[in-house]
Amino acid sequence: MSPPETEADSGAATTRLSIDLDALAENWQTMRDLSGNARCGAAVKANAYGIGAEQAAPRLAQAGCEDFFVADANEGASLRHLLPDARIFVLNGVFDGSFGQTLAHDLIPVINSPEQAQFWTGHAGGRAHALHVDTGMNRLGLTPEQAADHAQSGDHAPVLLMSHFACADEPDHPLNARQIETFTQVRTLFPGIDASLANSAGIFLDPRAHHDLTRPGIALYGANPVNGSDRQMRCVVTAETRILQIRDARAGEPVSYGAAHVLSRDSRIAVCGVGYADGFHRSGSGAGVPLRSAVPTGACGAIAGVRMPVIGKITMDLTMFDVTDVPEGAVNSGDWIEVLGPTIHLNEAADAAGTISYELLTSLGHRAARSYRG
Repeated sequence: MSPPETEADSGAATTRLSIDLDALAENWQTMRDLSGNARCGAAVKANAYGIGAEQAAPRLAQAGCEDFFVADANEGASLRHLLPDARIFVLNGVFDGSFGQTLAHDLIPVINSPEQAQFWTGHAGGRAHALHVDTGMNRLGLTPEQAADHAQSGDHAPVLLMSHFACADEPDHPLNARQIETFTQVRTLFPGIDASLANSAGIFLDPRAHHDLTRPGIALYGANPVNGSDRQMRCVVTAETRILQIRDARAGEPVSYGAAHVLSRDSRIAVCGVGYADGFHRSGSGAGVPLRSAVPTGACGAIAGVRMPVIGKITMDLTMFDVTDVPEGAVNSGDWIEVLGPTIHLNEAADAAGTISYELLTSLGHRAARSYRG
C-alpha cells in the first residue's frame, strides 16, 4: 500500500510556489471589464490550471464571478461545497458514470453529442443543461445541423448555448470570423437563451464574440492569451528552486548528462533542486535536446532580477544554472532562484520549453511547497 500523500514541508522542499490570489482576482476583473455587456465566468478546470481550485474559486467568487467551468463531474463536485450558489458547468458533459455526481451536486452538464442529449433528456427530468455546438474545431460539440434538430425537438431547452474558438490566439486567422458567423446563425435557433463563445483570447478578438457570457481561463492565471501581443496580465504564480550547491568548473569541462554542454570559460554553477519531475520541462534544457536546434535559447532562472541561463540537460530532480556573471557573494547555497514569475514571464518560460503556458502551468509543483497570498 502506498503511503498517504502529505503536504510539502516548506523547510524541506527544494521547490516552492507562491500564488497571488489578489492578482488572480484583478485579472478576472480586467477580463470582466473587457467583456463589455457580457457577464464574465471563469474556467477553473484542471485544479484551476494547477494553482489550486479550492483557493482560486472562492477568491474569484468573492471578486464577483458567478459562473464556473470545470472539465468533469468530479471537479464540479469538489467545488460545490465551496460555491453553494454558483452555476458550475461540466464541459465534458454527462454519461452513465457521471450522472449521479451531476445530479447530487447540482451541476450543469454541457451536452456535446446527440447521445449525451438523448441520455440527459431521458434521465434528468428537465433539469438544466448547456448545449455545445462545434463551429469549426472538430473537437466536442453538436454540428449546427444536430443543434437545429435539438432546437426543433422543443424538449428541455438549454440554459446556455456555447461554442469554442480554435484560433482566437491568432487574431487574423480566417477561422475566427467563420466561427463567429456560424455561432451567430445557430443562436437564432435558440431565442431567449444565453450564449457564450469567447475564451480569454476571444474576449480580445471582437465584441461580436462576447454574447452574454465570456469564459476566460489562461489569462486569469497570468498568461498573455494573444500571440504577438504585449499585453501583460498580473503575475499570479511564482515558482522558485533552492540552490543546493555552487561549484566551480573549468573551461572545457562538461555539464550534466550526455556531456551535451561543454564550458567555454571557467564558470560557477548553481545546482538547484528542480527538474522535470517538478514540471520544469527537460525540453527547456540549455543543451542536448532537439528543441535547441529550432529555439536557440533554453530556459533561465533569476535572482534579484538578474537572469541566469540553464546549462546542460535538465534532469529529473536537478538543474544547473550558470551564475558566473552574478557578482561574487550575491548568490549562495540555500538561496532561491526564480524559474517562473515576475522576471521569467509564464509565456517566456513556455516558449523556452517549446510548449504553451497551459501545459507549463498545469504541470508545475507536484513536490513544491505552496503558499497563498490574498
